[in-house]
Amino acid sequence: MISRLHLGAPLLAATLLAGCGAGTDELQTWMEQQRREVKPNVTPLQPPKKFDPQPYQASAGVEPFSNQKLTVAIRQESRQPSSLLSAELNRRKEPLESYPLDSMSMVGSVARENRPFALLRVDNLLYQVKVGDYLGQNYGRITKITETEVSLREIVQDAAGEWIERPATLQLQERAR
Repeated sequence: MISRLHLGAPLLAATLLAGCGAGTDELQTWMEQQRREVKPNVTPLQPPKKFDPQPYQASAGVEPFSNQKLTVAIRQESRQPSSLLSAELNRRKEPLESYPLDSMSMVGSVARENRPFALLRVDNLLYQVKVGDYLGQNYGRITKITETEVSLREIVQDAAGEWIERPATLQLQERAR
């Protein structure tokens, strides 16, 4: 019984494969007919336009990104009474405002007389800050200090050029051992 199955399986496979090959002549004939009948319709590409270089004329004008132009715009903004920026420009800058916020890291917190203080590391120096202190280059003012976070509000320009308040945080950075 086992020997008949061993002989029957290869014979059955050969029969099935031979059946798959039948009728391919008709398919080949149809494919050749389709190739002859179908004509590709490709529109020719347009020739490239001739490049005509133009001299840059605006070099004598005001540079749009000049510090002078930015300073004038900030002064005009500060003269407006409802401006968020006017109060910020009329006060003395604090030392931590000369560093970008991403260069600071919170390394701890302490409480004295029920007032929270955060310990910030900037350029390998430790600074002790409290609510109301300023830090960062976007007029950031500390609004809240917890054991793990310093919350502050920054004043930045939006896409339309308006000055808006934006929240920011510094998270406690655990030291790798």
